This record gives sequence, C-alpha cells and structure tokens, in this order.
Amino acid sequence: MHARPPHLARTSRSVRTPLRRAAVVTGTATGALLLTAGTASAHVTVDPGEAGRGEYTKLTFRVPNESGTASTVRVRVNFPAATPLPSVRVKPHPGWTAKVTESKLPRPVDVGDVRLDRAVTAVTWTAAEGSAIGPGEFDEFDVSVGPLPAKASMSSMSFPTVQTYDDQKVTRWDQPQAPGAAEPEHPAPTLTLVAGPGGHHGTEAAADPTAKPTAASADSTARTLGTAGLVVGILGLAAAGYAALAVRRLGRGGPR
Repeated sequence: MHARPPHLARTSRSVRTPLRRAAVVTGTATGALLLTAGTASAHVTVDPGEAGRGEYTKLTFRVPNESGTASTVRVRVNFPAATPLPSVRVKPHPGWTAKVTESKLPRPVDVGDVRLDRAVTAVTWTAAEGSAIGPGEFDEFDVSVGPLPAKASMSSMSFPTVQTYDDQKVTRWDQPQAPGAAEPEHPAPTLTLVAGPGGHHGTEAAADPTAKPTAASADSTARTLGTAGLVVGILGLAAAGYAALAVRRLGRGGPR
C-alpha cells in the first residue's frame, strides 16, 4: 500500500472535524427537543378537547406513565356533580376492571327534561396482573357520555383524575387552568364546550351515545413532536450546508 500524501491526510482530518461538530450540534439539539416535547406532553388528557353543547360524545382519557421505575395500576376519573351527566357508559378495557361510582347529588339537577338526584361521580379503572402501564408507556380509557351541558354560559368541564402507581405514589391531575395563565404542573383534563351543529345549544343535536363529537382539538403531543421534528430537520440541513462549505474550502486549499 502507498502512504497517503501528507496534504491529503490533513485535508481528510480537516473534513472530518466540521462533520463531527455538525453531528454533535444536531444530535444535542435533537435530544434536547425530544426531551422537552416528552416533558411538556406528559399529562393525563381528555380527547376530544372540545365537543358540542347538549350532545352525546365519546371521551378518551389518555394516561401516560411518568415514573421511570413504577407502573400505573389505577386510574380514577371524577365527574362533576354540579353539572351531572345523565348517561355514562364505560367501554370494556382488556386487562382492566372498571368500577362506576354513582352518588346522591347535593340537590336535584334538571338536565333537559330529566331531573337527576343521583348521577355518576367517578369511574375507576384497576389493572389486572400484567396489564399495568409500565415506564415509557401510556394507555387510553373510553367512556360514552351525554348529553353534555347545554347552557351557553358554560364553556368547559373538568375531570380531575387520580393516577396511582404500584410503589404507592399518587399523582393528582386536578389543578384548574386559569384563562391567560401558564399551564399548572398537574392540570385537570378539561373538555371545552362549543355550539353544536348549526350553532344550536339544545339537546336536539344528537341522541346516539356512540355519536362522534362535532369538533376535536388536534392532539397536543402530535403538535409538539411535529414542531420538534421540523426544527431538528432545519438544524440538520444547516449542519449539512456547513459541512459542505468546509469541504469546498479545503478542496481549494483551505481558508486563507
């Protein structure tokens, strides 16, 4: 084998240096962005984020496991007693048992043509052995509810949630979101109420408990990860351009 000429060896080492730097910058930025995205979206949430007043809809409670060592074994979703829902039906969830808690209301509440003195105030899901939500995982729990409150003055419903781990740690997702304020550390899953089809607020908009919601907010996790991916792509292009420029300069004998 012939030894590589000294000037070519220097050029090769010089080319690898900017390429390494570009890779380090891109890799560091990618890790930081993905870590930030994961942290920002690790809340118990309800999907859809909004639904029409007076309608029936399916609510999906998305539960991420935030612990690096323990698994989630119980999820309790509390329903507001001040604005009770006449119908709450739980979708069977393999590996989990659901307990529906019905309580006597402090005072009777009129919902459309129905007067309620009892209503569902909580649903608790408990994992069977081998079905817990492990570190780095999430799960989703579905209920069909309705009709939603029809009053135009009511803009949202909150569902405070209690998440229990197998190491006995308990996380309470019950903090309200104040308008214009920063998101709290443990926000309660919140459903925004909007006008039903055609702007109606009454219960005539839907009668099927399995009906799809009229509007749904885009998933916050998808938006966060999408933004992170876009930024990482831009950083990658910038790093590649920097490396290509360095190679061209070195090919012309290096900077003068």
